Amino acid sequence: MQTEITEIICGICGAEDGELEPDLELFDAGLLDSFAVVQMLVEFEGRLGISLDIETLRREDISTPAKIIGLLGGVA
Repeated sequence: MQTEITEIICGICGAEDGELEPDLELFDAGLLDSFAVVQMLVEFEGRLGISLDIETLRREDISTPAKIIGLLGGVA
């Protein structure tokens, strides 16, 4: 599942697989914004069957690829 999560993140951020470091701050780097977060959540639900509540999701929880993978791993 980690590979699929990484593919989704890279696709949303416009990066090639392997380009994003696990601890890269996606918002600070300009790779993720509120619109991209919605797109990412739709992809997670469609491809992985994982639904996250955008109302309770905090920016800090999804600020890096590693945090996103950790969050989704805990939900799946």
